[in-house]
Amino acid sequence: MPLAAPGYPSLRFIIRAWLRLLAPLLLALLALGPIDAALAVSINDLPSAPPTAAVLDSADVLSRASRAEIEKQLEGFKAERVDARLITVPRLDYSLSLDQLGQELLQRWSPPAEPGSAGVSAQEPLLLVLVDAQTKAAAVVASEPLQRQLPPELLRSTARTTMAIPLREGNRYRQASLDGLTRLATVLRGGEDPGEPVVAAEAIVTTNIPTQEETERSNGFTWVVVLLVVGSVVPMLTWWVFSR
Repeated sequence: MPLAAPGYPSLRFIIRAWLRLLAPLLLALLALGPIDAALAVSINDLPSAPPTAAVLDSADVLSRASRAEIEKQLEGFKAERVDARLITVPRLDYSLSLDQLGQELLQRWSPPAEPGSAGVSAQEPLLLVLVDAQTKAAAVVASEPLQRQLPPELLRSTARTTMAIPLREGNRYRQASLDGLTRLATVLRGGEDPGEPVVAAEAIVTTNIPTQEETERSNGFTWVVVLLVVGSVVPMLTWWVFSR
């Protein structure tokens, strides 16, 4: 029995035509995985020695003016004999956390102690502020000589509250960096810890419009391809059945 009525294109011809149209979309969808993996950052992707600039914006989330403002604030730490730096990354390797990356950078960027120096390095102790642009998370790590003035509890609180709130509320990378550095500098200079920011209670507004994070997490592109395929194949099969 013929697969098509006289005067109509065959089913095989229609399927081939649609496959030619869908092939570029399917290839683009499959290519998304390797592209995302290529953006993942590990310790080997960062400089082996402290860079000249105090801000290493690998994620490219800061404007030129913002970098200059943050670098000026980082420069102020030198008065306390502290080498403070800010590092942003687009996303981390799946086996690495932001705190682990900070600790590995401390080891990489801190030179070994000179002989006869009682284990003390001639370099100023490091204070590293790290930001992950994918998860909107922050981490703060410091060399051991700084931990008496800046205890681990303060570093965690600064990262998880002082910096995390601006990051998650509008991707305010500049504000998060300045707020975190201001809090650390205040304590380092002998002042009282300003504490965690006060979060004002906001009324929850019901809306059907998805947020940016919800849109980024969704599989919208995948569903578009699936619906396109289904919407193309089902009518063709229906036409073929009823044309027999």
